[in-house]
Amino acid sequence: MEAVALASPDRLWSAQEVLARPSPVPAAAGVYGWHFEQPPHADLNAERLLYVGIAPRYMANRTSTQNLGKRVRYHYRGNAAGSTLRLTLGCLLGLELRRVGSGKAGEATLSQWMADNARVCWIERSGPWDLESQLISQLDLPLNLDQNRHNAFHTRLKELRAQARQRARELPISS
Repeated sequence: MEAVALASPDRLWSAQEVLARPSPVPAAAGVYGWHFEQPPHADLNAERLLYVGIAPRYMANRTSTQNLGKRVRYHYRGNAAGSTLRLTLGCLLGLELRRVGSGKAGEATLSQWMADNARVCWIERSGPWDLESQLISQLDLPLNLDQNRHNAFHTRLKELRAQARQRARELPISS
């Protein structure tokens, strides 16, 4: 049921809608799914679910303070240092990753691409980490790396991210 709700949602939300005040995204625990009107890479199909994430994140000694509203908004307007989704999209789109004090190099371009192409949906659920594991095992989610070695795009995505990290290490740190 949750897999269908994320893979074929009744509604997808744009950056403009999510970033509006008040935001329609609830300040609650749950799972969110990202769909893209244009694929971020030639080997991927558009207009389908490519990534799922959760809020809050469960860690060994605590649970993060994130909720759906904070996390989804951060993916749309944050930076790649704090968003695995943004990091992955930046790598797939060929944006130059740089080591910077502010973390903003290339972020405006990525934010605009996401505003133009990324759409999100969500499901409220307490303890979303169990559902995340189930979804990753059941669905074809090429942009998820964690728990997703079975995905056909996993190896290619790891390579692309490693190449981007290596290029970033070779570039001078920008201020």
